[in-house]
Amino acid sequence: MDLEKPPLGGPGTQPAGCLAVAIRIPVRIVVLVLVVPVRMAWDALVVGGRFLRDTMLRPLGRGLGWVARALFVWPWVALWRYVVLPVGRALAWLGEVLLVVPAVWLYRTVLTPLGHAVAWLVRGIGAGIALLFRGLAAVVIGTAAGVVTVLDWVYVRLFTPFGRSAGRLLKGVGRVLAAIGAGAYTAVAWLVRYLLVVPALWLYARVLTPVGKATALLAGGLAWIVRMIFVGIGAALYRTARVLLVLPALAVWRWVLVPVGRILAVVAREIGEALGHAWRVAGYISLAVGRFLARLFRWTFVEPARWAYRTVLTPVGHAVRDLVLEPAAEVARGVRQAARQALDAARDSARQARADFRRMVFGAPREPEPVALREPAAGETRTLGSSTTALMKD
Repeated sequence: MDLEKPPLGGPGTQPAGCLAVAIRIPVRIVVLVLVVPVRMAWDALVVGGRFLRDTMLRPLGRGLGWVARALFVWPWVALWRYVVLPVGRALAWLGEVLLVVPAVWLYRTVLTPLGHAVAWLVRGIGAGIALLFRGLAAVVIGTAAGVVTVLDWVYVRLFTPFGRSAGRLLKGVGRVLAAIGAGAYTAVAWLVRYLLVVPALWLYARVLTPVGKATALLAGGLAWIVRMIFVGIGAALYRTARVLLVLPALAVWRWVLVPVGRILAVVAREIGEALGHAWRVAGYISLAVGRFLARLFRWTFVEPARWAYRTVLTPVGHAVRDLVLEPAAEVARGVRQAARQALDAARDSARQARADFRRMVFGAPREPEPVALREPAAGETRTLGSSTTALMKD
């Protein structure tokens, strides 16, 4: 634990004043006294949690996982593998046999010939209807040609002269009406100009324009007066607020809050550094205490138990093994061998009795007839001059 003032200008260090040096030592001592029990309790909880995880929670989790697989996964897998898949395959086979094969047979042997017949009949009916429509179209075309000829004669001989005469009459009437409308429009335009437009322009230029300019000047003067009033009020309020609020707040910030904040920042930084140092030192202390407790437990329980195991239990176990377990094992092996021999003898006796009963009831079995061997006898060995196959016989 570093309790001295760090050197100025060093890498990673900040210059500390007299206040920091005066605060550092008591703060670190108090924090160390407060942090050591917390760190030791934390280390004890960590060790206990690791021991509980390794000895209880992990095996319990594996057991629960195996139970969950046995209860939820394996039954569904077995149901899918041994029930659903066979039933599905059987249903697919039944569907193919009962639906697909009959449908294919019906399509090939019934629907296809019937469709060809219907198509041939429809093509014949279509050809007849086409011939009928062709005849009707020829009759209609001939009738239409006659009607068109008659209408052309009527248009040329009757409608054309009548239309030309009516057009000339309408042109004359239109010229008369245009002359009358032009005179009326000129008279109305002269009356509207001299009765409405000229008086309105005189009224706008001589009356409305001076009145508007005077009103605009009056409104501008009133606006300037109101603006100056509000500017004066705003300046007075600004200076009053600055004197009553801003300057005192600035003085409080500059001469009270900033020094207090700096002091609090130094205290907080020192407390944080003290907490870090105290946590690390408490870790070393907790490690030393843990090692001492582990060594004490070893000297108190482990070493006596090991000594008792080596010096008391091991010789006793060897004596029990040599004097009790090995003779008992020899006796058990002898009994097992005798029992096995007795069982073999009983099995042979039962087999012999069964064979004697079969021979007594059904008679002795026939002896198998000897079969000629393809190989020569022991005295007749193969030579280059002898023939042993059908192809090599003389």
